[in-house]
Amino acid sequence: MTHTPSRRTVLLCTGAGAAALCAGCGGDDDSSTSSPGRELARAGDVPIAGGKVLADEKIVVTQPKKGEFKAFSAVCTHQGCIVSDVRDGTIDCACHGSRFAVADGSVVRGPATKPLPGKRITVEGNSIRLA
Repeated sequence: MTHTPSRRTVLLCTGAGAAALCAGCGGDDDSSTSSPGRELARAGDVPIAGGKVLADEKIVVTQPKKGEFKAFSAVCTHQGCIVSDVRDGTIDCACHGSRFAVADGSVVRGPATKPLPGKRITVEGNSIRLA
């Protein structure tokens, strides 16, 4: 099994301990915005047959049918841009024009060839939360 060291490990090993301590202060390694149980959106804010891009959390929440909610990574599988919009039944990436289905994240139009990875969510009342 191959292990790739984290940025923090590399910095600590090079003697940049102070920089490594600051790396956790909202840098790339901060995953608190996507922590389980955190509310992502209110059900009423996600349009039917559409969705809502949560760029800070790198998640897109969709409502393919009334009362059915899905969530996917908002990172385009083509070259890593954050998807920009959800409309007309697709999740759209403005960088190169890829489109993904709101129902399952599958590729509707390339250049992307892989679907958006799904995220587990729960819906409690009007609250959509990361599972």
